[in-house]
Amino acid sequence: MAVTESIISFFSSDSSLKEFRKAVEQIIGSKPGNDALYQLAFRHTSASKSSLVKGYKESNERLEFLGDSVLGMIIAEYLFKKYPFKDEGFLTEIRSRIVNRESLNQVARKIGLDRLIEFDGNRVTHARTSMYGDAMEALLGAIYLDKGFNFTRKFIVNKLITNYFDLDAVIQNNTNFKSILLSWAQAEGKKVQFDIVKENGKHHSKEFVAEVTLDGEIISQGGGWNKKKAEQDAARKACEVLEIEDQS
Repeated sequence: MAVTESIISFFSSDSSLKEFRKAVEQIIGSKPGNDALYQLAFRHTSASKSSLVKGYKESNERLEFLGDSVLGMIIAEYLFKKYPFKDEGFLTEIRSRIVNRESLNQVARKIGLDRLIEFDGNRVTHARTSMYGDAMEALLGAIYLDKGFNFTRKFIVNKLITNYFDLDAVIQNNTNFKSILLSWAQAEGKKVQFDIVKENGKHHSKEFVAEVTLDGEIISQGGGWNKKKAEQDAARKACEVLEIEDQS
């Protein structure tokens, strides 16, 4: 039987706050300048708190939004410089593999974010979601606001990419998300359909947009420089939405 856990907080007392600061310092390599930012970064929506603004509850969702943009930009810059002769399609695909929820969930656990997240409910249930990856992005948003862009870039490149991403393995990873999605749908008795809904650009710079529908409902869209890549990207995003994991 799963154990229901109450809200976990590392900062409910002076001693706990010191432990929290130390934990953050160990993760980012610098003392936090704004404790509240990092506290908010680790507050899952299930533990959201009412704010002074009527109807608004504070959680890490806004920081997650910011961190997602910062991470995407820095990864794009890193790949652009590292692979000067690779085309836009290659760079886009490798970036998506690095920043997808499965990758971020794994990295978050490896650096110890699972010990700091404040949540309410069942840990096992939350662990099956993107809670850890969301907290990873929220942390990056907090670091950006607290330490600035250059510090955040160094943290992502020198710590995360260097220590936790094997780029050769990422490049060689040819997970067939379309096959995974179709197998899941067959087992669940559901109908999945892939459609190319848009073509952007001309000739050699063309990008395709694919759409995945599940029992007639639009689940996701994805892009790629050919139809196959677009469908794979859409299937990957659908697997994330439906929380389908590769069992191979």
